[in-house]
Formats: sequence, structure tokens, C-alpha cells
Amino acid sequence: MALAIVNGESGSHPTLIGSVQRALRLLEAVAAHPDGAPAKQLARAAGLPLATTYHLLRTLTHEGYLRRENGVFVVGEGAECIGRAGARRRQRRELSDVLAAVGRELGAAVYFAVYREGEVEVVAMTDDPERPPVEEWVDFRTTAHAHAIGQCLLAQLDEATRREHLARHPVQPITPFSLRSEGELLQRLATVRRGQVAYERQEYALGTVCSAIPIRVGSVAATLAVSLPVTELHRLRSVTDRLRKMAEEALTTLAFSISI
Repeated sequence: MALAIVNGESGSHPTLIGSVQRALRLLEAVAAHPDGAPAKQLARAAGLPLATTYHLLRTLTHEGYLRRENGVFVVGEGAECIGRAGARRRQRRELSDVLAAVGRELGAAVYFAVYREGEVEVVAMTDDPERPPVEEWVDFRTTAHAHAIGQCLLAQLDEATRREHLARHPVQPITPFSLRSEGELLQRLATVRRGQVAYERQEYALGTVCSAIPIRVGSVAATLAVSLPVTELHRLRSVTDRLRKMAEEALTTLAFSISI
């Protein structure tokens, strides 16, 4: 009995692992036929008995991983979601690798963020122990007014969207250097729009200075940002200028692919 289980069968009944393997082979067979294929063709392609194929096709269709259209089976929304999630993870890894290279060249922590579905979303950041990113000690989403990333994103929004955001996340100082009112924030955002860069000095995290530049990612508000220790404040403008030049090259392409 033990030997049968190791080989993927327990007596006359397939184990769960064996069933999963057969279902995956069948999904691969369907994916290899973009225009769809009938059950008999899929059984041959997957190397499965026809009865087993029919059972798996019914199950996978019921769960949304396949669809039956005009007598053939095609990939369903469930499988497409898995594929998109896998592609997005690969894109995020690629973006993280690019940010890491940029961070090493600039000698700074680097971030990529977007404004999506009403919230600030930091998509990727560097993770260099010699240049660690800012610790998220207060939720970035609720404190957009207090950090360069958020200020850069808010400056790109239309007035109605910005007003709605601030109604949900009102301006509240979180360090002695934070902006203290919505009026101060709106003045800052006007400066950001004119200069196309947000500078922030210890407004979110003591001991840290940051800058963020807007980038074009279709209709999505997006930004690339850097942070430095406050002792390196004198480097912030030159690092920001270099980041802007680099953003015109490979970064924007990767940022677009990950944000859509």
C-alpha cells in the first residue's frame, strides 16, 4: 500500500497529488490551443483517459478555470488570473532589480509608487542594508500629505479627486516638521506642480529627507522617489536631477508594465 501511494495511487483510487498533476496537464493542453479544442483532442494531448478528461473538464469549467464555447474548451477567467498574477510578480521582480541598480548608482534608497483606486501604493522599493528605505511607521496611504511620494502623487490629481482623498485622509502632523494644515499642503502642491519635484525634509520620518518626481504612466499618477539620511541633505538635489535623467530611460518602461 505504501508503495502505491508513493507512485501517486492508493489502491484503485488516485491520490490528490495525482489528480492535481492530471488537471495541470489538461490546463496546459487547453492553453496550447488558443482557439479551443474538444475533449477527445485534449485527452490525447494530455495523455489522459477520456473518462478522466471529461471529469476534469467538468470540474475545471465549474471552477472557472476553463470555459466551454461551441463544443470546445478554452482557458477561463480563473486560469487567466493566475497567469496575470504570475506575470505581474515577474514584472515586479524586474522593477525591483532595476531600482536596486539605480539605488547603487545614486547611493540612495529608491521607490516607485502609483495612485490607484483612491490610495497611494508603493509598488517597489530598494532593499539595500547600506541604504535602507524609510520604515513605514505610519501607513503611507493615510499620510500622503507628509511624504514626498504622496505629495508628488497628490499634485498630479485633479481637484475633485484630491479633495476626496483629503476628506478621507485629513492633514495631520506626524513629526515636528510636518505640514500642519490643508492650506499649507495645497500651497506645497502648487510648488510641486511648478517645479515637477516634491522635496520633503523630515516631515514623515525624523532623520530622513526625500524627493519625488512625477512620471507619465498612461493616465495613472506615478512617481519615482529617493530618500537619504538628513546628514546628506546637500546631495538631495543632485541625486534628484540624476534620477530624473535615468527615469527618461529604462525605468519608465518597466514602471508602465507593472502599473497597468
